[in-house]
Amino acid sequence: MRSRALGGYALRRLVQIVPTLIGIAFVCFFVIQLAPGTAVDARAQMNPKMTLQARERLTQLYGLDRPLPEQFGRWITRVARFDFGRSFVDGETVTRKIAAAAPVTLLVNGLSLLVILVFGVPLGVLGAVRQGTAADRAATGVALVGFALPTFWLALVLMSLFGVTWRFLPVAGLHSLDYESLAPAARLADTARHLVLPVFVSSLTGLAGISRFMRASMLEALAQNFIRTARAKGLSERSVVVRHALRNALLPVVTLLGLSIPGLLGGSVLFESIFSLPGMGRLFYLSVYARDYPVIMGLLFLGAALTLLGNLLADLAYAWVDPRIRLK
Repeated sequence: MRSRALGGYALRRLVQIVPTLIGIAFVCFFVIQLAPGTAVDARAQMNPKMTLQARERLTQLYGLDRPLPEQFGRWITRVARFDFGRSFVDGETVTRKIAAAAPVTLLVNGLSLLVILVFGVPLGVLGAVRQGTAADRAATGVALVGFALPTFWLALVLMSLFGVTWRFLPVAGLHSLDYESLAPAARLADTARHLVLPVFVSSLTGLAGISRFMRASMLEALAQNFIRTARAKGLSERSVVVRHALRNALLPVVTLLGLSIPGLLGGSVLFESIFSLPGMGRLFYLSVYARDYPVIMGLLFLGAALTLLGNLLADLAYAWVDPRIRLK
């Protein structure tokens, strides 16, 4: 019965996502039009000899001479067929460009989320269980450092130390120049070395936030009456902390993890540009400079879809963990 209720809830939420996506696309489309310049202006800057007639032909070719409502209607109609159009820069389909960049962004963000969970949750639990001790103060210090350090500054410092001074880790790209000639195991190791710095930088702030939130949630759970009852029954401290307190303390953290997905996707624009990773963040950065509207809209639409999907998964996980929640 519980699984059937979860399935029905997920289906209803998926149906509700459709008008939300359309509304987000509508707002993004018209906000982009407020930016100064067009794709034709960007092409003209690259080619000062472009004539007025050539600019007019490009404007007609890109459909920029049409009224904005008509442009949006044509775009959303294509999106319904999973067609995001073609790039204004090189004529390649937006779907193909995003398909080439998405695995990199999803890999880095997925690894970052894993690092946040593996290290952030234990740090929070440790700080709560040993409140006021040296371990708690050390965990608090790590969290404060993670909050205080600017991401771009930390990335540049780590690149300088590990890539330039010590020459221990690569600082740009996803693969080495001789990647194609390496054995499969060596290729995996080469990719892992390239991902160390980007994953660390992208997960640091999230790790600090989750550890502090987990500590507060764990302290609240440990102060509940059922914890005192469990201890009074003679249960071991490990059983009280892991089986009772931790399970209840994880409930709000699950929701927070779902809400952290937009931050990870948004942060990819920064660290992918710094580390020259061929992901969606860097593609978005280059597309904005080129005023490549189809690519920008495709990335915004996909980012919104992933964000809504992440929130849905968080709600489902919350409902699965806590049987007290009624799914309506």
